[in-house]
Amino acid sequence: MPIYMDRHDVSETVTAENVAQLHQEDLKIQEQFGCRGLTYWFDNKRKTAFCLIEAPDRNSIQKMHNKAHGQVPNNIIEVEASIVESFLGRIEDPEKAKNTVLNIINDPAFRTIMVITLKRLSPKQNDTQFKSSLHNYNNAVLNLLNVYEGKLVKQSENHFLVSFKSVSNAVHAAFDVQSLLKEFRNDKNNDKIILKMGLSAGVPVTEKKLIFEDTIKLAERMCQIIKGKIIVSSEVKELYNSENSNAFQEGESILSLTQTDEKFLTRLMDYTESTWSNTNLKVDDFSKPMGCSKSQLYRKMIALTGKSPNAFIKEYRLNEALTLLSKNTGNISEIAFESGFSSPSYFSKCFQKKYGHSPSDYLPGKGG
Repeated sequence: MPIYMDRHDVSETVTAENVAQLHQEDLKIQEQFGCRGLTYWFDNKRKTAFCLIEAPDRNSIQKMHNKAHGQVPNNIIEVEASIVESFLGRIEDPEKAKNTVLNIINDPAFRTIMVITLKRLSPKQNDTQFKSSLHNYNNAVLNLLNVYEGKLVKQSENHFLVSFKSVSNAVHAAFDVQSLLKEFRNDKNNDKIILKMGLSAGVPVTEKKLIFEDTIKLAERMCQIIKGKIIVSSEVKELYNSENSNAFQEGESILSLTQTDEKFLTRLMDYTESTWSNTNLKVDDFSKPMGCSKSQLYRKMIALTGKSPNAFIKEYRLNEALTLLSKNTGNISEIAFESGFSSPSYFSKCFQKKYGHSPSDYLPGKGG
């Protein structure tokens, strides 16, 4: 049977005890609707509660809540138990709550999400020495994240998705992950490694369909296009400063976005992701969906990404082309047009300039 997580936005007067009472009312009648309440989270600061329920469908959950106490959820999404546990640390009631009469759980589901990306600007596919060093570095990163109580959600060779209960731990871990790279002993390739980290914070259920979707997307997009090595959202900065007497100093290593920056980034990436492969796309096309003039767009793009709109579009397309090449999805001409370039020759010229190699060097089996 599927598992769902719902969200309840409660009033300022609601307490953890009130939520525990409502949960007990659900448990009394849950079998009538084929449901099974697994656990819940309550955030007194943000006045949100999240229930994890095994149920036939969303409608059954709505009916159960309505009959039990009338407090129907604001939103419900389907989730996987393993993913919930990776993000939130549990899929059942915590042990410390099980011995109380009401089973009061005052445990927020709010998390700081860290995305770590490692990009290597080299076409070599079989560099065993490098891969061994990278493997050792990744293991060191995992050990470090564990020290800071970061929960690994997903990992690949060049990408980490991590969940933290503590925003301070997340920020401190980011600095140490960056310092680890300096100890990464492969001098010949060090200059070809780009390490970036994005930190954002939020709750598991919003109006989106996936768990922590908004929070993850913001962290990934910050890694993808914002200049800087560690980029944090406005909320992460605010929470960190509230927890620490010594606020982090922004500079070459770390940059924080404002809420206005985040809105701009969201509009920019939503539009770019829907149009980047269109060969007729022009910079002028961005002004209307971005709600700004051409000159305003230019200034904002330079400030946030360090690139002009034209350079941004070109680089975005080249990055997408690199992904397509690594997946061997077609020949060079097909990938050029699929990536929004008007001709294969221009694509190859731009690609060579950015990566120092021709596109064909990146096709599987071409590495040395």
